[in-house]
Amino acid sequence: MKMIKHLAIGAVIGLFVGLWFGVNIGKGKPLYANPFADRAIGKEIMKSSGDILEKSGKAIKGELDEQR
Repeated sequence: MKMIKHLAIGAVIGLFVGLWFGVNIGKGKPLYANPFADRAIGKEIMKSSGDILEKSGKAIKGELDEQR
């Protein structure tokens, strides 16, 4: 019975630690960062929109070069 109790406690602690690390990995933050801290959404939008514009510009240039 004592072993099952320790196993259950270890599983719960492992679940919480894994969730903490998983959320941080998904958000692109360091592992030990606070996953509940406010994040600057505006900066993320600007970063991703800049990447999209750059990729679309390269795609358009590639199509224009192929047509010539």
